[in-house]
Amino acid sequence: MKNIVTFRTVIGLLLLVASFTQANELKPFKTDGCSMWMDGPPLYPNLWRHCCVAHDLAYWQGGTKEQRTMADNAIQACVLDAAESKGMADYMHGMIRWGGSPYWMSLYRWGYGWNYWQGMKPRGYKTPDVKEQIKINERMHDAIKVIEEDAKTYPPTKVMEKLGEALKK
Repeated sequence: MKNIVTFRTVIGLLLLVASFTQANELKPFKTDGCSMWMDGPPLYPNLWRHCCVAHDLAYWQGGTKEQRTMADNAIQACVLDAAESKGMADYMHGMIRWGGSPYWMSLYRWGYGWNYWQGMKPRGYKTPDVKEQIKINERMHDAIKVIEEDAKTYPPTKVMEKLGEALKK
């Protein structure tokens, strides 16, 4: 019985080490708009979704701490422009700064396109090396297609357009 437990422990450790040492592949770009938040107010349900989708593209790639700060400042400016609400822009910016850390094991963390683990530690803030940048470039065309499809599926004025058409009748 003792040998079976030891064998299982060794196999488990080998599988764990193998998962840490596998090549860090870039997953295809995915977006859910404003993760865990609304994409716009009730009458304009996708008003600032495009801001979140652009922000997701930056978060998918990851990079340095400075690049994350730039991406977070860009979404704040975009939401301010789209919503004309400093309060909403500042609120979203604060939540993103707190919740988007590359050290959280979440689906929307900085660098979410990459495996969380890089070797025996989290990827964290890291400038993509040459091989990783090539992977980003190779996947960018498909990422742009996802963004274009998202914009068609979630236009920012759909509810207001329908309301306007109904009022004209």
